[in-house]
Amino acid sequence: MLQHFKDFYHWLDVQHRRIPAIPWNLGVTALFLCAAYWASSILIGHTGGENNSALVFVLAVALISLLTSGYAYGIAASIIGTLCINIYFMEPYAAFSLSRTGYPVAMLSMVAISCVICALTARVKRQATEAVRREKNTKALYEQNEKLNAEKAAIQLESERAAIRENILRAVSHDLRTPLTSISGTVAVLLETPEVSPKNLSMLNDIKQDADSLIVMVENLLSVTRVQDGTLPLKKREEMLEEVAGDALLTTRRRFPDCRVALDLSEDILYLPMDPLLVKQVIVNLLENAIRHSGDREHITIRLYRQDDWAIVEVRDQGRGLSAEVCQAVRAGQPMPLSLSGDSTRGMGIGLSVCQNIIKAHGGFFTAENHPEGGAVFRFGLPTA
Repeated sequence: MLQHFKDFYHWLDVQHRRIPAIPWNLGVTALFLCAAYWASSILIGHTGGENNSALVFVLAVALISLLTSGYAYGIAASIIGTLCINIYFMEPYAAFSLSRTGYPVAMLSMVAISCVICALTARVKRQATEAVRREKNTKALYEQNEKLNAEKAAIQLESERAAIRENILRAVSHDLRTPLTSISGTVAVLLETPEVSPKNLSMLNDIKQDADSLIVMVENLLSVTRVQDGTLPLKKREEMLEEVAGDALLTTRRRFPDCRVALDLSEDILYLPMDPLLVKQVIVNLLENAIRHSGDREHITIRLYRQDDWAIVEVRDQGRGLSAEVCQAVRAGQPMPLSLSGDSTRGMGIGLSVCQNIIKAHGGFFTAENHPEGGAVFRFGLPTA
């Protein structure tokens, strides 16, 4: 029986949500008042004057209060029910009368009881609604907390993986730097030996160039890991950008004596705070990338100029230019695409990643694009203030 009542109440609740509030409330009120009147009419035919119409109407008021919103409909039903009982189910029938003893008290008592029932029913409904709302909020908070915990675990796992990669990379770089420096130094001594044949001299030059290239790559790996994890603090001081660029140009010319690199200086003196060793490394990396990967070793230009509050360094070549993937990766600050791996681009992605991290640590910007007249243009800016 209880289950049937629950099912009926659930069905009424579903229908209630489909119908607007006012028509629903009026319909429920009229339905139960008519049902109470019909039930009381049947009872009075069997019991005569001793009928239970008051209890029937109180039950109707309770159901109206349960199924409608607010107090108004329940209170209105209690007043209408009281009038119906007085007129149709109390002597004299079919007339309103308060002449008999006890009628006023009975009517007022019924209205009061009905109002109390309305208030209690409304409170129960509010508590039920609040309980449902709290349950939904608790469920939402639980799901959000689970999602945040999953994201936190994923971030922590990725951070641990990155730390492991950086530690391995740093350890390998340290272990490689010493033997590579030894190889380069030994080959340099052998190159100065007059007894070396032309064939061996060519091979020794190739060995030295490869060793120097690997040394630069190892230095770049160490720099990028230190800048990323914050173990390479910037040692800023006021320096002339022209001197730093000139020093980087001399270093590049010593490594590539057969290449032509032009220096275009600004009329303004670019004096600004920077870490000169790291900025020099950026310029050297850009020049070496242009020499190694552009296919142009004769028309490379490094240009310095001021633009608003920025000191700009621009390295341009007239070679094959950059692919769309490289330009997009530099613009987004991402690693180079895996499709660029190979001898033709060895060290390019690492060098550009080092440049981006160093310039970012200085609070500057770094861009890469193709020049309309051909070739690639790498440009970075440092704040002058």
